[in-house]
Amino acid sequence: MNREDILKVYEEGPEAVVELVQSLFAIIARLEERIKKLEDQVNKNSRNSSKPPSTDGFKKPQPKSLREKGKHPVGGQKGHPGRTLSMTEQPDHIIPHRVLACSCGHNLEKIEVMRRERRQVWDIPPQTMEVIEHQIEVKICPICGCLNKGNFPSDVTAPVQYGTGVKSMMSYLSQFQLLPYDRIRLFFHDLFKQDISQATVIQANEVLFEQLEEVETDLAKQIQASPVTHFDETGVRVEGKLHWLHVASTSECTHYSVQTKRGQEGMAAAGIIPSFFGIAVHDAWGPYWKYPCLHALCNAHLLRELTFIFEQEGQAWANTMSKLLLEIKKRVWVKKDSADSLEGTEVMAFVQRYDRVLEMGLAEDARLNPPQPQTVKKRGRVKQSKAKNLLDRLAVHQKEVLAFMHDWNVPFDNNLAERDVRMMKVQQKISGTFRSKQGAITFCRIRGFISTLRKHSLSVMEGIRAAFEGDSILPPFCS
Repeated sequence: MNREDILKVYEEGPEAVVELVQSLFAIIARLEERIKKLEDQVNKNSRNSSKPPSTDGFKKPQPKSLREKGKHPVGGQKGHPGRTLSMTEQPDHIIPHRVLACSCGHNLEKIEVMRRERRQVWDIPPQTMEVIEHQIEVKICPICGCLNKGNFPSDVTAPVQYGTGVKSMMSYLSQFQLLPYDRIRLFFHDLFKQDISQATVIQANEVLFEQLEEVETDLAKQIQASPVTHFDETGVRVEGKLHWLHVASTSECTHYSVQTKRGQEGMAAAGIIPSFFGIAVHDAWGPYWKYPCLHALCNAHLLRELTFIFEQEGQAWANTMSKLLLEIKKRVWVKKDSADSLEGTEVMAFVQRYDRVLEMGLAEDARLNPPQPQTVKKRGRVKQSKAKNLLDRLAVHQKEVLAFMHDWNVPFDNNLAERDVRMMKVQQKISGTFRSKQGAITFCRIRGFISTLRKHSLSVMEGIRAAFEGDSILPPFCS
Protein backbone atom coordinates (compact mmCIF):
# COMPACT_ATOMS: atom_id res chain seq x y z
CA MET A 1 0.00 0.00 0.00
CA ASN A 2 1.53 3.31 -1.10
CA ARG A 3 0.91 6.88 0.12
CA GLU A 4 -1.94 7.53 -2.30
CA ASP A 5 -3.83 4.43 -1.16
CA ILE A 6 -3.50 5.47 2.49
CA LEU A 7 -4.82 8.98 1.70
CA LYS A 8 -7.80 7.49 -0.11
CA VAL A 9 -8.66 5.47 2.98
CA TYR A 10 -8.31 8.61 5.10
CA GLU A 11 -10.67 10.51 2.85
CA GLU A 12 -13.30 7.77 3.21
CA GLY A 13 -13.67 8.64 6.89
CA PRO A 14 -12.86 7.36 10.41
CA GLU A 15 -14.46 3.92 9.98
CA ALA A 16 -12.27 3.17 6.97
CA VAL A 17 -9.17 4.18 8.94
CA VAL A 18 -10.20 2.02 11.92
CA GLU A 19 -10.79 -0.97 9.63
CA LEU A 20 -7.38 -0.48 8.00
CA VAL A 21 -5.56 -0.23 11.34
CA GLN A 22 -7.35 -3.29 12.69
CA SER A 23 -6.38 -5.31 9.62
CA LEU A 24 -2.76 -4.19 10.02
CA PHE A 25 -2.77 -5.14 13.68
CA ALA A 26 -4.15 -8.57 12.74
CA ILE A 27 -1.33 -9.02 10.24
CA ILE A 28 1.21 -7.93 12.86
CA ALA A 29 -0.24 -10.41 15.36
CA ARG A 30 0.02 -13.25 12.85
CA LEU A 31 3.59 -12.30 11.99
CA GLU A 32 4.55 -12.05 15.66
CA GLU A 33 3.10 -15.51 16.24
CA ARG A 34 5.03 -16.89 13.29
CA ILE A 35 8.26 -15.23 14.45
CA LYS A 36 7.72 -16.69 17.92
CA LYS A 37 7.33 -20.18 16.47
CA LEU A 38 10.49 -19.82 14.40
CA GLU A 39 12.43 -18.45 17.37
CA ASP A 40 11.24 -21.37 19.50
CA GLN A 41 12.43 -23.82 16.85
CA VAL A 42 15.84 -22.16 16.64
CA ASN A 43 16.23 -21.96 20.42
CA LYS A 44 15.36 -25.60 21.03
CA ASN A 45 18.32 -27.91 21.60
CA SER A 46 19.16 -31.15 23.36
CA ARG A 47 19.30 -29.42 26.75
CA ASN A 48 15.84 -27.82 26.77
CA SER A 49 13.81 -30.22 24.61
CA SER A 50 13.61 -33.83 23.46
CA LYS A 51 15.83 -33.16 20.45
CA PRO A 52 18.85 -35.49 20.32
CA PRO A 53 22.36 -34.01 20.70
CA SER A 54 23.12 -34.92 17.08
CA THR A 55 20.71 -32.18 15.93
CA ASP A 56 22.60 -29.42 17.76
CA GLY A 57 25.09 -29.10 14.91
CA PHE A 58 27.87 -26.59 15.49
CA LYS A 59 25.69 -24.51 17.84
CA LYS A 60 25.94 -26.85 20.78
CA PRO A 61 24.60 -25.34 24.00
CA GLN A 62 26.97 -24.67 26.86
CA PRO A 63 27.04 -27.64 29.25
CA LYS A 64 24.71 -26.88 32.15
CA SER A 65 23.88 -29.87 34.28
CA LEU A 66 20.78 -29.86 36.49
CA ARG A 67 22.68 -31.90 39.05
CA GLU A 68 24.25 -30.30 42.08
CA LYS A 69 28.02 -30.01 42.04
CA GLY A 70 29.57 -33.02 43.75
CA LYS A 71 31.78 -32.80 46.82
CA HIS A 72 34.40 -35.23 45.54
CA PRO A 73 37.18 -34.45 43.05
CA VAL A 74 37.09 -35.77 39.50
CA GLY A 75 38.53 -39.25 38.95
CA GLY A 76 38.78 -42.43 40.98
CA GLN A 77 37.85 -42.01 44.62
CA LYS A 78 39.74 -43.28 47.65
CA GLY A 79 39.18 -47.01 48.06
CA HIS A 80 38.14 -47.45 44.43
CA PRO A 81 39.52 -50.79 43.10
CA GLY A 82 41.64 -49.64 40.17
CA ARG A 83 42.41 -51.80 37.15
CA THR A 84 45.95 -52.25 35.97
CA LEU A 85 48.19 -54.96 34.59
CA SER A 86 49.51 -57.40 37.15
CA MET A 87 51.93 -60.29 36.92
CA THR A 88 50.62 -63.79 36.46
CA GLU A 89 52.17 -66.84 38.07
CA GLN A 90 51.53 -68.94 34.95
CA PRO A 91 52.99 -67.18 31.91
CA ASP A 92 52.52 -68.87 28.54
CA HIS A 93 56.16 -68.53 27.60
CA ILE A 94 59.37 -67.91 29.55
CA ILE A 95 62.38 -66.47 27.73
CA PRO A 96 65.58 -66.62 29.83
CA HIS A 97 68.23 -63.96 29.31
CA ARG A 98 71.52 -65.43 30.51
CA VAL A 99 74.56 -63.60 31.90
CA LEU A 100 77.54 -65.09 30.09
CA ALA A 101 80.34 -62.75 31.14
CA CYS A 102 81.15 -60.04 33.66
CA SER A 103 81.79 -56.46 32.61
CA CYS A 104 85.41 -57.11 33.60
CA GLY A 105 85.61 -59.93 31.05
CA HIS A 106 85.40 -62.95 33.42
CA ASN A 107 83.38 -65.93 32.12
CA LEU A 108 80.18 -66.49 34.19
CA GLU A 109 78.61 -69.42 32.31
CA LYS A 110 79.24 -71.89 35.13
CA ILE A 111 78.52 -69.52 38.00
CA GLU A 112 75.36 -70.31 40.02
CA VAL A 113 72.41 -67.94 39.52
CA MET A 114 71.88 -65.84 42.66
CA ARG A 115 68.26 -64.79 41.78
CA ARG A 116 66.06 -64.07 38.80
CA GLU A 117 64.22 -60.80 38.11
CA ARG A 118 61.00 -60.91 36.11
CA ARG A 119 59.25 -58.65 33.65
CA GLN A 120 56.13 -59.72 31.79
CA VAL A 121 54.76 -58.54 28.45
CA TRP A 122 51.10 -59.07 27.64
CA ASP A 123 50.72 -59.34 23.88
CA ILE A 124 48.59 -60.84 21.12
CA PRO A 125 50.38 -63.50 19.06
CA PRO A 126 50.11 -63.52 15.24
CA GLN A 127 46.63 -64.72 14.30
CA THR A 128 45.93 -67.61 12.01
CA MET A 129 42.81 -69.47 10.97
CA GLU A 130 42.90 -73.14 11.91
CA VAL A 131 41.62 -75.76 9.47
CA ILE A 132 40.16 -78.89 11.02
CA GLU A 133 39.58 -81.81 8.66
CA HIS A 134 37.00 -84.42 9.59
CA GLN A 135 37.51 -87.87 8.09
CA ILE A 136 35.02 -90.70 8.27
CA GLU A 137 35.94 -94.27 7.62
CA VAL A 138 34.29 -96.24 4.83
CA LYS A 139 34.29 -100.05 5.23
CA ILE A 140 32.74 -103.00 3.39
CA CYS A 141 31.47 -105.84 5.50
CA PRO A 142 33.29 -109.06 4.41
CA ILE A 143 30.22 -111.12 5.36
CA CYS A 144 27.32 -109.32 3.65
CA GLY A 145 29.19 -106.84 1.45
CA CYS A 146 27.31 -103.88 2.94
CA LEU A 147 29.01 -100.47 2.61
CA ASN A 148 29.39 -98.79 6.02
CA LYS A 149 30.35 -95.14 6.72
CA GLY A 150 31.16 -93.21 9.85
CA ASN A 151 29.16 -90.10 10.84
CA PHE A 152 30.30 -86.50 10.47
CA PRO A 153 29.46 -84.15 13.38
CA SER A 154 25.95 -82.72 13.05
CA ASP A 155 27.23 -79.18 12.45
CA VAL A 156 29.61 -80.27 9.66
CA THR A 157 27.28 -80.28 6.66
CA ALA A 158 29.37 -79.13 3.69
CA PRO A 159 32.67 -80.20 2.08
CA VAL A 160 34.18 -76.83 3.15
CA GLN A 161 32.61 -74.42 5.63
CA TYR A 162 33.36 -71.88 8.35
CA GLY A 163 33.19 -73.05 11.95
CA THR A 164 31.35 -71.66 14.93
CA GLY A 165 34.27 -69.47 15.99
CA VAL A 166 34.43 -67.67 12.63
CA LYS A 167 30.66 -67.21 12.41
CA SER A 168 30.56 -65.92 15.98
CA MET A 169 33.20 -63.31 15.20
CA MET A 170 31.33 -62.22 12.06
CA SER A 171 28.13 -61.64 14.02
CA TYR A 172 30.02 -60.04 16.90
CA LEU A 173 31.65 -57.48 14.59
CA SER A 174 28.52 -56.68 12.56
CA GLN A 175 25.82 -56.77 15.26
CA PHE A 176 27.70 -55.64 18.38
CA GLN A 177 30.60 -53.53 17.10
CA LEU A 178 28.42 -52.33 14.17
CA LEU A 179 31.19 -52.64 11.57
CA PRO A 180 30.08 -52.37 7.93
CA TYR A 181 30.42 -55.52 5.84
CA ASP A 182 33.38 -54.20 3.87
CA ARG A 183 35.33 -53.40 7.04
CA ILE A 184 34.60 -56.89 8.37
CA ARG A 185 36.02 -58.27 5.13
CA LEU A 186 39.17 -56.15 5.61
CA PHE A 187 39.41 -57.27 9.23
CA PHE A 188 39.49 -60.95 8.27
CA HIS A 189 41.91 -60.30 5.43
CA ASP A 190 44.36 -58.35 7.62
CA LEU A 191 44.26 -60.67 10.62
CA PHE A 192 43.76 -64.09 9.08
CA LYS A 193 44.68 -63.60 5.40
CA GLN A 194 41.24 -64.95 4.58
CA ASP A 195 38.79 -63.29 2.18
CA ILE A 196 35.13 -63.54 3.12
CA SER A 197 32.10 -62.23 1.26
CA GLN A 198 29.26 -60.01 2.42
CA ALA A 199 26.83 -62.88 1.82
CA THR A 200 28.79 -65.04 4.26
CA VAL A 201 28.37 -62.46 7.04
CA ILE A 202 24.66 -62.06 6.28
CA GLN A 203 24.18 -65.83 6.33
CA ALA A 204 25.90 -66.06 9.74
CA ASN A 205 23.56 -63.39 11.13
CA GLU A 206 20.54 -65.22 9.70
CA VAL A 207 21.60 -68.46 11.41
CA LEU A 208 22.06 -66.61 14.71
CA PHE A 209 18.65 -64.96 14.24
CA GLU A 210 16.99 -68.38 13.94
CA GLN A 211 18.88 -69.72 16.94
CA LEU A 212 17.62 -66.85 19.12
CA GLU A 213 13.90 -67.22 18.33
CA GLU A 214 13.07 -68.95 21.60
CA VAL A 215 15.33 -66.58 23.56
CA GLU A 216 13.48 -63.54 22.17
CA THR A 217 10.12 -65.06 23.17
CA ASP A 218 11.38 -65.72 26.69
CA LEU A 219 12.76 -62.19 27.01
CA ALA A 220 9.39 -60.73 25.97
CA LYS A 221 7.60 -62.81 28.62
CA GLN A 222 10.11 -61.77 31.27
CA ILE A 223 9.63 -58.08 30.44
CA GLN A 224 5.82 -58.42 30.48
CA ALA A 225 6.03 -60.00 33.94
CA SER A 226 8.25 -57.22 35.31
CA PRO A 227 6.67 -54.82 37.84
CA VAL A 228 8.33 -51.82 36.10
CA THR A 229 9.22 -51.60 32.41
CA HIS A 230 10.63 -48.76 30.35
CA PHE A 231 9.21 -47.97 26.89
CA ASP A 232 10.47 -45.72 24.12
CA GLU A 233 10.46 -45.46 20.33
CA THR A 234 12.61 -43.85 17.66
CA GLY A 235 12.60 -43.51 13.90
CA VAL A 236 14.73 -45.76 11.69
CA ARG A 237 15.19 -45.99 7.94
CA VAL A 238 14.28 -49.31 6.32
CA GLU A 239 14.57 -49.62 2.54
CA GLY A 240 14.78 -45.83 2.45
CA LYS A 241 11.44 -45.37 4.25
CA LEU A 242 10.69 -44.24 7.79
CA HIS A 243 9.91 -47.04 10.24
CA TRP A 244 9.78 -47.09 14.03
CA LEU A 245 11.89 -49.01 16.52
CA HIS A 246 9.97 -49.86 19.71
CA VAL A 247 12.02 -50.78 22.76
CA ALA A 248 10.83 -52.33 26.02
CA SER A 249 13.48 -52.80 28.68
CA THR A 250 14.14 -53.58 32.29
CA SER A 251 17.38 -53.62 34.24
CA GLU A 252 17.78 -57.28 33.21
CA CYS A 253 16.24 -57.69 29.73
CA THR A 254 15.81 -55.78 26.45
CA HIS A 255 13.37 -56.31 23.60
CA TYR A 256 13.43 -54.47 20.26
CA SER A 257 10.85 -54.48 17.49
CA VAL A 258 10.75 -52.55 14.21
CA GLN A 259 7.33 -51.56 12.85
CA THR A 260 5.92 -49.40 10.06
CA LYS A 261 3.76 -47.47 12.57
CA ARG A 262 4.73 -45.48 15.64
CA GLY A 263 1.44 -45.25 17.54
CA GLN A 264 -0.89 -47.79 19.07
CA GLU A 265 -0.84 -49.96 15.95
CA GLY A 266 2.94 -50.26 16.10
CA MET A 267 2.91 -50.84 19.87
CA ALA A 268 0.36 -53.62 19.47
CA ALA A 269 2.44 -55.25 16.73
CA ALA A 270 5.53 -55.10 18.97
CA GLY A 271 3.53 -57.26 21.37
CA ILE A 272 4.84 -56.14 24.77
CA ILE A 273 2.68 -53.39 26.24
CA PRO A 274 -0.75 -54.86 25.29
CA SER A 275 -0.09 -57.71 27.74
CA PHE A 276 1.76 -55.63 30.32
CA PHE A 277 0.02 -54.72 33.58
CA GLY A 278 2.83 -53.31 35.68
CA ILE A 279 4.12 -49.70 35.71
CA ALA A 280 5.09 -48.37 32.28
CA VAL A 281 7.72 -45.61 32.34
CA HIS A 282 7.50 -43.40 29.24
CA ASP A 283 7.64 -39.83 27.94
CA ALA A 284 3.86 -39.09 28.09
CA TRP A 285 3.27 -39.71 24.39
CA GLY A 286 -0.48 -40.06 23.77
CA PRO A 287 -0.83 -43.72 22.64
CA TYR A 288 0.76 -45.02 25.88
CA TRP A 289 -2.20 -43.74 27.91
CA LYS A 290 -4.60 -45.99 25.97
CA TYR A 291 -3.27 -49.11 27.71
CA PRO A 292 -4.72 -50.16 31.10
CA CYS A 293 -1.37 -50.58 32.87
CA LEU A 294 -0.13 -48.09 35.47
CA HIS A 295 2.02 -45.23 34.23
CA ALA A 296 5.03 -43.18 35.34
CA LEU A 297 6.46 -40.21 33.46
CA CYS A 298 10.08 -39.50 32.60
CA ASN A 299 11.10 -36.48 34.66
CA ALA A 300 14.22 -35.93 32.56
CA HIS A 301 11.90 -34.98 29.69
CA LEU A 302 9.93 -32.68 31.98
CA LEU A 303 13.08 -30.98 33.24
CA ARG A 304 14.14 -30.19 29.68
CA GLU A 305 10.72 -28.74 28.89
CA LEU A 306 10.77 -26.70 32.11
CA THR A 307 14.21 -25.39 31.18
CA PHE A 308 12.84 -24.18 27.84
CA ILE A 309 9.85 -22.45 29.48
CA PHE A 310 12.12 -20.73 32.00
CA GLU A 311 14.89 -19.67 29.62
CA GLN A 312 12.89 -18.86 26.48
CA GLU A 313 9.47 -17.89 27.86
CA GLY A 314 10.83 -16.19 30.98
CA GLN A 315 8.36 -17.90 33.35
CA ALA A 316 9.85 -18.29 36.82
CA TRP A 317 7.47 -21.05 37.97
CA ALA A 318 9.20 -23.49 35.61
CA ASN A 319 12.52 -23.02 37.39
CA THR A 320 10.79 -23.47 40.76
CA MET A 321 9.19 -26.72 39.57
CA SER A 322 12.54 -28.02 38.29
CA LYS A 323 14.16 -27.37 41.67
CA LEU A 324 11.26 -29.04 43.48
CA LEU A 325 11.46 -32.21 41.38
CA LEU A 326 15.22 -32.43 41.89
CA GLU A 327 14.77 -31.82 45.63
CA ILE A 328 12.29 -34.71 45.86
CA LYS A 329 14.65 -36.91 43.87
CA LYS A 330 17.52 -36.12 46.23
CA ARG A 331 15.36 -36.73 49.28
CA VAL A 332 14.27 -40.14 48.01
CA TRP A 333 17.88 -41.04 47.22
CA VAL A 334 19.04 -40.06 50.73
CA LYS A 335 16.25 -41.95 52.49
CA LYS A 336 16.63 -45.16 50.49
CA ASP A 337 19.47 -46.36 52.72
CA SER A 338 17.44 -46.16 55.91
CA ALA A 339 13.75 -46.47 54.97
CA ASP A 340 11.31 -48.00 52.49
CA SER A 341 9.32 -44.82 51.87
CA LEU A 342 9.02 -41.18 52.84
CA GLU A 343 6.94 -40.18 55.84
CA GLY A 344 3.31 -39.40 55.03
CA THR A 345 3.66 -35.81 56.26
CA GLU A 346 6.73 -35.29 54.08
CA VAL A 347 4.93 -36.65 51.02
CA MET A 348 1.96 -34.39 51.72
CA ALA A 349 4.24 -31.37 52.06
CA PHE A 350 5.87 -32.08 48.69
CA VAL A 351 2.46 -32.53 47.02
CA GLN A 352 1.22 -29.23 48.47
CA ARG A 353 4.32 -27.41 47.22
CA TYR A 354 3.78 -29.03 43.82
CA ASP A 355 0.21 -27.71 43.72
CA ARG A 356 1.31 -24.23 44.77
CA VAL A 357 3.85 -24.09 41.96
CA LEU A 358 1.11 -25.03 39.48
CA GLU A 359 -1.10 -22.24 40.83
CA MET A 360 1.78 -19.81 40.49
CA GLY A 361 2.40 -21.04 36.95
CA LEU A 362 -1.23 -20.65 35.88
CA ALA A 363 -1.29 -17.07 37.18
CA GLU A 364 2.03 -16.18 35.56
CA ASP A 365 1.11 -17.69 32.20
CA ALA A 366 -2.30 -15.98 32.22
CA ARG A 367 -0.50 -12.68 32.75
CA LEU A 368 2.12 -13.26 30.03
CA ASN A 369 -0.15 -15.08 27.57
CA PRO A 370 -3.69 -13.83 28.09
CA PRO A 371 -6.30 -15.86 26.15
CA GLN A 372 -7.21 -14.29 22.84
CA PRO A 373 -10.92 -13.92 22.00
CA GLN A 374 -11.95 -16.13 19.08
CA THR A 375 -13.90 -14.19 16.45
CA VAL A 376 -14.46 -17.35 14.41
CA LYS A 377 -15.35 -20.60 16.13
CA LYS A 378 -12.90 -23.34 15.17
CA ARG A 379 -13.07 -27.07 15.64
CA GLY A 380 -10.80 -28.80 18.12
CA ARG A 381 -9.13 -27.59 21.29
CA VAL A 382 -8.49 -23.93 21.93
CA LYS A 383 -4.89 -23.02 21.17
CA GLN A 384 -2.72 -22.54 24.27
CA SER A 385 0.84 -21.52 25.02
CA LYS A 386 3.52 -24.17 25.50
CA ALA A 387 3.68 -23.27 29.17
CA LYS A 388 -0.08 -23.76 29.60
CA ASN A 389 0.06 -27.15 27.86
CA LEU A 390 2.85 -28.23 30.20
CA LEU A 391 0.97 -26.93 33.25
CA ASP A 392 -2.11 -28.91 32.24
CA ARG A 393 -0.05 -32.07 31.85
CA LEU A 394 1.63 -31.58 35.23
CA ALA A 395 -1.77 -31.08 36.85
CA VAL A 396 -3.63 -33.96 35.18
CA HIS A 397 -0.76 -36.45 35.59
CA GLN A 398 0.54 -35.41 39.00
CA LYS A 399 0.44 -39.01 40.23
CA GLU A 400 2.48 -40.21 37.26
CA VAL A 401 5.00 -37.36 37.55
CA LEU A 402 5.59 -38.09 41.25
CA ALA A 403 5.44 -41.89 40.89
CA PHE A 404 9.14 -42.10 41.80
CA MET A 405 8.33 -40.48 45.17
CA HIS A 406 5.40 -42.80 46.00
CA ASP A 407 6.98 -46.07 44.75
CA TRP A 408 10.75 -46.35 45.04
CA ASN A 409 10.84 -49.15 42.47
CA VAL A 410 9.96 -46.49 39.89
CA PRO A 411 12.97 -44.52 38.61
CA PHE A 412 13.08 -40.74 38.26
CA ASP A 413 13.54 -40.90 34.48
CA ASN A 414 13.34 -43.13 31.43
CA ASN A 415 17.09 -43.19 30.79
CA LEU A 416 17.21 -46.99 30.72
CA ALA A 417 15.07 -47.18 27.56
CA GLU A 418 16.87 -44.20 26.03
CA ARG A 419 20.24 -45.90 26.54
CA ASP A 420 18.89 -49.04 24.90
CA VAL A 421 17.68 -46.94 21.94
CA ARG A 422 21.05 -45.22 21.52
CA MET A 423 22.77 -48.13 19.75
CA MET A 424 20.11 -48.10 17.06
CA LYS A 425 20.92 -44.45 16.38
CA VAL A 426 24.61 -45.33 16.20
CA GLN A 427 23.81 -48.04 13.65
CA GLN A 428 21.83 -45.54 11.60
CA LYS A 429 24.71 -43.06 11.65
CA ILE A 430 27.04 -45.75 10.32
CA SER A 431 24.80 -47.38 7.72
CA GLY A 432 22.07 -44.81 7.11
CA THR A 433 19.38 -47.40 6.46
CA PHE A 434 18.53 -51.09 6.53
CA ARG A 435 18.47 -52.49 3.02
CA SER A 436 15.64 -54.90 3.85
CA LYS A 437 12.90 -55.29 6.44
CA GLN A 438 14.28 -58.72 7.35
CA GLY A 439 17.70 -57.17 8.00
CA ALA A 440 16.09 -54.76 10.47
CA ILE A 441 14.17 -57.59 12.19
CA THR A 442 17.35 -59.66 12.42
CA PHE A 443 19.26 -56.76 13.93
CA CYS A 444 16.53 -56.15 16.54
CA ARG A 445 16.46 -59.75 17.77
CA ILE A 446 20.24 -60.08 17.99
CA ARG A 447 20.69 -56.63 19.60
CA GLY A 448 18.06 -57.46 22.21
CA PHE A 449 20.03 -60.59 23.08
CA ILE A 450 23.33 -58.65 23.18
CA SER A 451 21.86 -55.89 25.36
CA THR A 452 20.57 -58.51 27.80
CA LEU A 453 24.00 -60.14 27.96
CA ARG A 454 25.56 -56.77 28.75
CA LYS A 455 23.06 -56.11 31.54
CA HIS A 456 24.24 -59.30 33.21
CA SER A 457 27.95 -58.48 32.67
CA LEU A 458 28.30 -61.54 30.43
CA SER A 459 30.72 -61.87 27.52
CA VAL A 460 29.01 -60.97 24.25
CA MET A 461 31.43 -63.12 22.24
CA GLU A 462 30.85 -66.16 24.46
CA GLY A 463 27.10 -65.58 24.40
CA ILE A 464 26.98 -65.46 20.59
CA ARG A 465 29.13 -68.58 20.31
CA ALA A 466 26.90 -70.43 22.79
CA ALA A 467 23.83 -69.41 20.75
CA PHE A 468 25.39 -70.78 17.56
CA GLU A 469 26.04 -74.04 19.42
CA GLY A 470 22.44 -74.21 20.63
CA ASP A 471 23.23 -73.34 24.25
CA SER A 472 22.54 -70.24 26.35
CA ILE A 473 24.68 -68.47 28.91
CA LEU A 474 21.80 -66.24 30.09
CA PRO A 475 20.51 -66.67 33.65
CA PRO A 476 17.67 -69.22 33.99
CA PHE A 477 14.96 -66.54 34.34
CA CYS A 478 15.97 -65.07 30.96
CA SER A 479 16.17 -68.28 28.97
